[in-house]
Formats: sequence, C-alpha cells, structure tokens
Amino acid sequence: MPTTAEIAAFLETEFPQTKCTVDSAGNSGATVRHPVSVAELRPGGTVSGPVLMAVADVALYVAIMGEIGIVPLVVSTSLTVNFMRKPLSTADIIAVCRLMKVGKSLAVGEVSLYSDGVAEPVAHAVGTYSIPPR
Repeated sequence: MPTTAEIAAFLETEFPQTKCTVDSAGNSGATVRHPVSVAELRPGGTVSGPVLMAVADVALYVAIMGEIGIVPLVVSTSLTVNFMRKPLSTADIIAVCRLMKVGKSLAVGEVSLYSDGVAEPVAHAVGTYSIPPR
C-alpha cells in the first residue's frame, strides 16, 4: 500500500486546487488538515459548509487510497454532512476518517471534523465511494 507521503504527493500533483494536507493515511483511516482562510468564512465568522464538505470528501478519498492503493478514479457517490457547532475561524479544520467497509466496488466511511485544538466535533459526515474495477 502507498505511504502517507506518496498519497500526499499524489494529492499535490493531481489536486493542486485543494488546500488539504495529509497528516496520516492507512489502517482503515486518514487524517487531513485544511488551513482556514478569510475567503472561506461566512458572515459571522464561521467556516462555510462547502469547505467542511470538501475536507470530509478529501479525508474519505485519502483513507480509501491508504487501503486499496492510489486509484484515481475512486469517486464519491454520496456524502451526508451534519453540521453540529460553529468552527473556529482562526484554526485549521482537522478531518479524522474511519472506513467502515471496503468492498470490491464500494467503500463506506465516516468523518469527524474538528477545529484544531477543540475536542468537540464541528461536523460529522458519512460517505460512500465507488471503486472502479481493478
């Protein structure tokens, strides 16, 4: 299986638009980090929902690659997000993913999203990804 560094390099090359960095990948999970910028805040100083959804999506993608290898055409088929509390506008978003099931054609995982340094999650996501034939 690929190393965390190999997955991080793949993300940097193939998804230069993402600000997410890979803290860890493997063992049926992943942790990614997203630095929050002023451009990503909603009125009132909260991180926008689309940013949180994107970070959850990246965490799932990274976790799956850590499990099955770098398969670029693994794609999300569903993503449900529950927003639970206001993220800090001054802290990175940390996404901690745990894969619940990885089959031949589908993978299901959950992601807890945190403001860096805060114990309570700001959001929770569950997603399903389609795995192409290999």
